[in-house]
Amino acid sequence: MAGGLAAIALACIGAAPTPLGTLTVRVGNVRNDKGIMHIDICPEPYFLKDDCPYVANAPARAGMTIVVAHNIPAGRYAVQAFHDENSNKKVDRALFGIPKEGVGFSNDAPIRLSPPKWAAAVFAFNGADQTIALNMRYFLGASGPAAK
Repeated sequence: MAGGLAAIALACIGAAPTPLGTLTVRVGNVRNDKGIMHIDICPEPYFLKDDCPYVANAPARAGMTIVVAHNIPAGRYAVQAFHDENSNKKVDRALFGIPKEGVGFSNDAPIRLSPPKWAAAVFAFNGADQTIALNMRYFLGASGPAAK
């Protein structure tokens, strides 16, 4: 009988739910209070695409905007963010695809004539509450004020 109880206990442990946590993203260098700050929290197959499974928004605040995403399972992710100044739910682009609105990536992954690489933006999220920071980059128009 004791062996049966041990097997049931092990089965219950193996069936434990994946921890879900809160990811807080501190977005610096936001140039104005217009529109919203949008973040996508992407596993590798979704990085740089429009269908990341975890998203969050917050009203834009000049300087620093804090965006909070709840119920994120443990995993390896990259955050891609954009300052949707006109609230049309997309990154507006100019000639040659240059973003007209601010964009940013976790780890402030570099943008060099192309979007950043997954390896530069990836971070581990253990399912507990966690905070990361990134900065908006504006390629057209004014840049934002320094984050405090």
